[in-house]
Amino acid sequence: MSQKDIVLAFSGGLDTSFCVPYLKEQGWNVHTVFADTGGVDDEERAFIEHRAQELGVASHRTVDGGPAIWNGFVKPFVWAGEGYQGQYPLLVSDRYLIVETALARCAELGTHAIAHGCTGMGNDQVRFDLAVKALGDYRIVAPIREIQKQHTQTRAYEQKYLEERGFGVRAKQQAYTINENLLGVTMSGGEIDKWQAPGEGARGWCKPRAEWPAEPLRVKIGFQNGEAVSLDGQKLAGHEILARLNALFAPYGVGRGMYTGDTTIGLKGRIVFEAPGLTALLAAHRALEEAVLSKQQNRFKPEVARKWVEVVYEGFFHDPIKTDLEAFLASSQSTVNGEVTLETSGGMVSAVAIASPHILNAKGATYAQSADWGVEEAEGFIKLFGMSSTLWAEVNRGAKA
Repeated sequence: MSQKDIVLAFSGGLDTSFCVPYLKEQGWNVHTVFADTGGVDDEERAFIEHRAQELGVASHRTVDGGPAIWNGFVKPFVWAGEGYQGQYPLLVSDRYLIVETALARCAELGTHAIAHGCTGMGNDQVRFDLAVKALGDYRIVAPIREIQKQHTQTRAYEQKYLEERGFGVRAKQQAYTINENLLGVTMSGGEIDKWQAPGEGARGWCKPRAEWPAEPLRVKIGFQNGEAVSLDGQKLAGHEILARLNALFAPYGVGRGMYTGDTTIGLKGRIVFEAPGLTALLAAHRALEEAVLSKQQNRFKPEVARKWVEVVYEGFFHDPIKTDLEAFLASSQSTVNGEVTLETSGGMVSAVAIASPHILNAKGATYAQSADWGVEEAEGFIKLFGMSSTLWAEVNRGAKA
């Protein structure tokens, strides 16, 4: 086993760019891996590969992570249908798949050393480290955490470090930490961290209101066992559907929001996020699910969903509880089949039509319109259904006086 080779999960951003010369100066042969989880175009992908070579890596690999992120995260996340603390759609959950890709490269090189560019103040370090520990016995090197022992203004130090060695830093990396993948975009840093209104630079895919198209957008998503399988009648792989939904709904500003909440490490987090495709997919899936599941399923399932989301958010992607929860979620999807039509004029997206053989329609009744039961049956139901509350009111009415 080589003692000098190390695999770095690489994105070409400020943090992972800094890691390359830093690790080299520590005596490592740095092998970078970029897991392309679908958030970059050909130009950005070429930049990342060029950046790795420019920084002097021993080798660089780009790996297609689209199918893996769909099967490993998107499918169960949509089944769950819940954001973290009701808001955040877990857009950096590609970290777990990045770890798996990096460890596969470690196996090829015969090394048990892996590096990442996570800071010591964020959640990603927890996700990376716990995922690595769950998958084997590896040495984890985190250069950003190491320099934070001596430097409080970490980003400024990284930028100066790179520039002193002749490596430029892109302007957007100077102001914000930006993450892009198939799931969406997250932005932090600058005025966002200061609890101020985001600046114009804190914008990813979603267009501002002034640029929304004038004509409404309608799309139809087909589902089989709760998984999206077609878009406007065309059968596609899941990751291709999500990529197209991103492209369709981003011009309408769908899926942009600001999340403030409780992080894994205990600090309050604040990010701007954009998830146009996921937002559309969740809206369609929820509309179909609510029409075909029983009342008890619809009431209970969010409890399981919230636990699944918490487990994934906090880094326990490989804990057995996640598999247990997914067994329930998968079971709940057997009748989630059909097509949902979505519509947006900008900002919000609505499910305007649902077609499924499993919609729980009563043959002889329509809510608030017609019924195949009589008045006496309705009055009897109300009497029995409210018996406990009515009795309490009758018994205690005099006591209150």
